[in-house]
This record gives sequence, structure tokens and C-alpha cells, in this order.
Amino acid sequence: MTLRLIFNADDYGLTVGVCRGIRQAHLRGVVTSTSCMIGMPGVGAEIKTARRECPRLGMGLHLTITAGWPILSPEEIPALCAADGRFQRLESLLHRRHALPLAQVEAEWRAQIRAFIEAAGSPPTHLDSHHHSSYFTPDLFRLQLKLAAEFGTAVRLPVISREPYQAAGLPPEVTAELEAALPGLLAEFHPRCPDGFLADFYETGATRQTLMDFTDSHPTGTWEVMCHPAYADGDLLAVSSYNANRQVELELLTNPQTVKALREKKVQLVNFLDVKL
Repeated sequence: MTLRLIFNADDYGLTVGVCRGIRQAHLRGVVTSTSCMIGMPGVGAEIKTARRECPRLGMGLHLTITAGWPILSPEEIPALCAADGRFQRLESLLHRRHALPLAQVEAEWRAQIRAFIEAAGSPPTHLDSHHHSSYFTPDLFRLQLKLAAEFGTAVRLPVISREPYQAAGLPPEVTAELEAALPGLLAEFHPRCPDGFLADFYETGATRQTLMDFTDSHPTGTWEVMCHPAYADGDLLAVSSYNANRQVELELLTNPQTVKALREKKVQLVNFLDVKL
């Protein structure tokens, strides 16, 4: 078998510099897929630019309840919003994760999917979530799986191993509960998803060596590599604590040596449309 990697760039739409960096990482590098934050200002125009400039870039949806503005009015989803109408901050929502009204989450996520389809002209290639919020409880992940089945999309599977499942990249307080629920949920929905997920290409782990070590230890299968390439402009510095490192990622993901190393290892670069049941 062959090793196939989906280099998925999170946060498309967060800022203009993020969008431009992701497009460059696709056109000049190894990024094959991105996840869009559909509630961010100007994201509709940025999606159209990506469709025009990067027709082979897979475009999924970064379901969001922890940053920015909702698609629905705050009056429709009061439990998800702060006093200023924005989504609640990550720490607050994580603390209240078991008390979230699923009907409000479902209504907002459906609105985000509809807004993406309107902007992109097609359903998302996959669903994942900002800050991994759709994996905070088994019920939230069940909702994501339900929507993925309804709209015919793949999903991110945030695990580094199966049998037993070992979650990757999630807040430590949610890991054990999700790992215990995964076998039943995956058996119930049979989602299209990669074999697993590399979350370590992040912060100090965003190095070529991280990628080479992963390919050496995972010689076959289809795996998603989460990444965050961007141009670290002033807007990004204002909204994200993960900023300068994104430009480091951009340089690594477009470096000819990275491209050459993956080619020499005979790695196939794919996106979520290539993931089959």
C-alpha cells in the first residue's frame, strides 16, 4: 500500500493573510485541503478567490462555536453567545460543554453549512471544527457525524491510533470520554474519514523532521496532517495567539526540500474527496 497524506490547512477566512498563505501553500507547496471559518468577515469573497485560483484545493468547513460571530442571531442561540453577540470564549464553552443545548448547536452548524454551500457552490469536502469543539463531548461528535452523513461529507478523525483509539490534539479533559465513545459512534455512522490525524505539526513541532518521522512510522494508509500556514499580518496578530509560527509553517510547507523529501518517499498528496468508505 501507499502512504497518502491530506495536508489540511485550518482557519481559512480568519484573516486575509491566512487565506493568502493557505492559497500559496497549495499553489507552491504540499497543502491539498483547507477548512473554512464561514462566519468570518469577507470569507465569502475569499472562498470565491480560492475556487478561481486553486480549483484543486479541497474546501471543507471548520464548524465554529468558540470564536467570532455566529451565522444565526444571538437571540436564536443564546446559550452559545456572550453578551456582545460573539461566540463564547473557548475556556467558558469547554467548561460548559456537557450543558450546551444541542438543538442550538445543530441549528448554528446547519446555518454554517448552508452559508458555505451558498458561498462555494457545493457542499464542503469535510467537516472538522475550530478548537476541536465538535469533539468536546460524544454528543457533539454524534451531531457532527449526523450532519456529515446528511450532507455527504467526510470528517476529521482526531486519533493517532486505532484499536485502541488514542485521540490526538484534543484538550486533555475531553480525551478519555471521546476515546471510550469512538467505537460505538463510528460503528453507528460509518463515516468517510482518514485512518487518523497528525496534530504534532504545530508550534515547536512544526518542522520537516516531524513530517519525516511521521512518514517513517506510518508507511501506509491515508492520514490527515493538520497545519496552519499564513502570512502573519497585523490582523492575525490581533486575533490569534498562534501567529508568527504560522508563517514558519508556510515557509516549511512551500520549501522545495519538503516537496522533494515527500516525493522521494513516494507519498501521495490527496484531499478528503479521495477518502472512500
